[in-house]
Amino acid sequence: MSLLSWLAGAQQLPDEIEYYQSDDKTNQISYFDNRFRIDAQIEEVTMIFYRAHGSQPIILVRPDGSKLKINNLPEDKVEWYDDSTYDMIKIKKPMPGPWQAIGNILPESKIMVLSEVKIEVESLPEILLAGETLKVTGKLFNGERAIDIPGFRDVINLDVDFYSTNNSAYDNFGAEPIKLTTFRDDGRDLDEYAGDNLFTGEFVLNFAPGEWQPIYMIKLPMATRELRQSPVILQPAPVTLKVDTTNEEEGFHQVHFVIDDKFVDPDSLIFQGRFVFPDRQEEAFSIMEGSGGERIKELAFTEPGIYRVKARAFGRTKNGREFRLVIPEFAFNVEPKADDINFTVDADGQTKKLSQQEVAQQQAEQLAFELEQERIRKEQEAAKKQEEMITIVVVGNIVILFIALALFFTLQWRKKNSAKQEAEEEAEQE
Repeated sequence: MSLLSWLAGAQQLPDEIEYYQSDDKTNQISYFDNRFRIDAQIEEVTMIFYRAHGSQPIILVRPDGSKLKINNLPEDKVEWYDDSTYDMIKIKKPMPGPWQAIGNILPESKIMVLSEVKIEVESLPEILLAGETLKVTGKLFNGERAIDIPGFRDVINLDVDFYSTNNSAYDNFGAEPIKLTTFRDDGRDLDEYAGDNLFTGEFVLNFAPGEWQPIYMIKLPMATRELRQSPVILQPAPVTLKVDTTNEEEGFHQVHFVIDDKFVDPDSLIFQGRFVFPDRQEEAFSIMEGSGGERIKELAFTEPGIYRVKARAFGRTKNGREFRLVIPEFAFNVEPKADDINFTVDADGQTKKLSQQEVAQQQAEQLAFELEQERIRKEQEAAKKQEEMITIVVVGNIVILFIALALFFTLQWRKKNSAKQEAEEEAEQE
């Protein structure tokens, strides 16, 4: 079904309706020139009238002299959308005959009759890389005729969404739709010329690799249509980063740019970017030469902490297409040396440089801690010695008591034996 199936009759309407040619008399009152004719065979018509910015909506005068106004119209037969620069009006079974449009209509403006509005967009490249930015152009058509009215860009919105195909073989399975861009004809960003009716889209492919289907949405005030292109495969970014770190003064970290050559020519790649140091100072860099699957760039060690690498890559795909892409930001943490008191590591594992006041405070706290530990150590030694003395005294007393008891029982035993012996001797004498 067409986007605007607003024409039901067998007769095909022209894309534009010419106003009647004016004569010397009617030129004296310019807005009386805006006359046009609608034939009897037309069942439904949708027209756009372009007018001065911010002016009031137009008034349509039917062949019988009756008027159609935006705030006074038969809702079952007329739909009216007004904007700051145009009126879009859809009329069912319009009255045949000469009509007139009254209002601040732009000079040399023509009535645009909509039939089937569609967009033709160039196909996306065969190889798409995550992180790259594409320039894609499209042209609008009304039926088979290209739309060449500059004001039409204010009437239409062209959006592009990427929908996951939900193919479980890819990483974007189950991903949410992504609103990618809006086509523009305003001479900004990648659009070269404003009002040339060549609409330009800037596709920033900074989302998950996988299989995606591009859907182009054509949005008019009274209708919407979509164009679906064949699914495309977004390949992972061809460059990854890794680093060999150091925490030695006047040393250098080794940042490795590793190139996957499956879809790109590795010898064609050059790089540009910025190093961000822990103190947030930045240093620009570029890598203009090199070949093979790796480039190495040295980054000076300044202090422990978080270092960041922000970079772009420029090169050619295997099929010769030039590309530019943003490499995902790479960050790494350099720990301080164990004896470096100028840095600390917080609860999140982040290395933090201390101010002179914080270093002095840390030293004072360390000294207080050491003094407290020495005091505790001495108290513990004194307590230990006291416990040892008490133990010695207790053990000594026990030994003395034991010896006294032993002597006591020995003397008692001897007394008993001596008395018994004397008794036995006296018995023998008797």
